[in-house]
Amino acid sequence: MKQLMIAVIAALSFNLAAALEVGGVKFDDKIRVGSSELVVNGAGIRKKAVFKVYAMALYLPAKSSDAAAVINAKGAKRISITLMRDLSAKQFVEALQEGVANNHSEAQMAALKDRLQQFSDTMLTAGEPKTGSSVVIDWLPESGTRLTVNGQVKGKDIAGEDFYQALLAIWLGNKPAQADLKQELLGKAS
Repeated sequence: MKQLMIAVIAALSFNLAAALEVGGVKFDDKIRVGSSELVVNGAGIRKKAVFKVYAMALYLPAKSSDAAAVINAKGAKRISITLMRDLSAKQFVEALQEGVANNHSEAQMAALKDRLQQFSDTMLTAGEPKTGSSVVIDWLPESGTRLTVNGQVKGKDIAGEDFYQALLAIWLGNKPAQADLKQELLGKAS
């Protein structure tokens, strides 16, 4: 009986350690995207002034602390965002568009324009993201970028790995949305 109790306590301790918690939001240490198993690379909180806007985690096939390597890595990926305050869909979309524009040249933006508009339109029609809402952006090599809001797939998958890389650059590019969040997503948080 004593050995069984020790085993149960050890299992519970492992399960508690297996989830990563950021700002009260729990992210699993491993997930499945399509046919791939991914591991959490890092997680952090996006802040605007003094407000916590969202908690997010980055999932990859294998951990990496190199931003360029992460952006260019092959295989499935996931950006998981949980809102920590109410936003309008327009605010969310404008922040994404600004993040992409900050990290790309005019020529690159021209190549991304139609797909960025498709993604933005899908976000706008998905409804107002409220506190606790889940926004998941997956890269599925076989079909493209997939947007899921509160467990419901929204719109059509968007082709082109360069588009998903552009989204990753919002947080991991040379001009990230927030420098300390970039470090946290790369697993370099202190």
